[in-house]
Amino acid sequence: MTAPALTARPPLPERLRWAAADGLTLVGRELSRLRQEPGELIAALIFPAVMVVLFGYVFGSAIKVPGGGNYREYLMPGLFVMVSFTSVMAVTLRVATDASRGVMDRFRSMPMARSAVPFGQAGADLIHGILALVIMAATGLIVGWHAHRGLWPTAEAFLLLLLMRHALGWAGCYLGLVVRNEQTADQFVPLVFPVTMLSNSFVPTGGMPSWLQAIADWNPVSAATAASRQLFGNPGAPTGGRDLAWPLAHPVTATLLWSLALIAVFAPLSVRTFQRRGR
Repeated sequence: MTAPALTARPPLPERLRWAAADGLTLVGRELSRLRQEPGELIAALIFPAVMVVLFGYVFGSAIKVPGGGNYREYLMPGLFVMVSFTSVMAVTLRVATDASRGVMDRFRSMPMARSAVPFGQAGADLIHGILALVIMAATGLIVGWHAHRGLWPTAEAFLLLLLMRHALGWAGCYLGLVVRNEQTADQFVPLVFPVTMLSNSFVPTGGMPSWLQAIADWNPVSAATAASRQLFGNPGAPTGGRDLAWPLAHPVTATLLWSLALIAVFAPLSVRTFQRRGR
């Protein structure tokens, strides 16, 4: 008797096309789920607008912008970044919910690319991020925020914010696969706020104690906020002084490096964890 012929592995381009098609299918699944649960979508879209009004007028009456300027113009880049960073917990909660309800086990039993599930979660969150940025930018324009450096730098700023959000989406997918419990994941949600608050998003870091200022200056939230202020031409943009921490002296480069590092770490971790959880 002759040994049965081994099934040939498809070539790399075909595997990539298969993974991309499966991933886009799962992006569509996440978006269709929002249509079935419109309350979640409405809350996600209202939250950015509420943040603009609340922080803009509550903090704006008490905080002076370094070098002068409108506080709401100083604030808006920080709010853009803050909403982008909250995505990590939103994705964590969605993935943990699917895992606890057995949805991930059903995906593993299907003939689909293993990278498609985390890709679909991160991709769907990126679409949520675009909608949130549009609503927040429109609200910002109403309350007096403007981008002053022209079309291309403004587009660069928004693309940088979306890249950071996409990177955080991969981190959230990994955390959700590790936690696998929606109640536990829900308890982690408030932890994102100290990270965003301990930065230059709402107040200058110069008035903080030296040890706390060092933490805030090296916080990726501060780098992304400084990069956005620089590209939008808003008050509080870094001036390149020698006393600045490296991420604030080179905020665009620092934000790109943070984003690429997060993707390089958490994308393979998410795929590997998804594969191993079924064993």
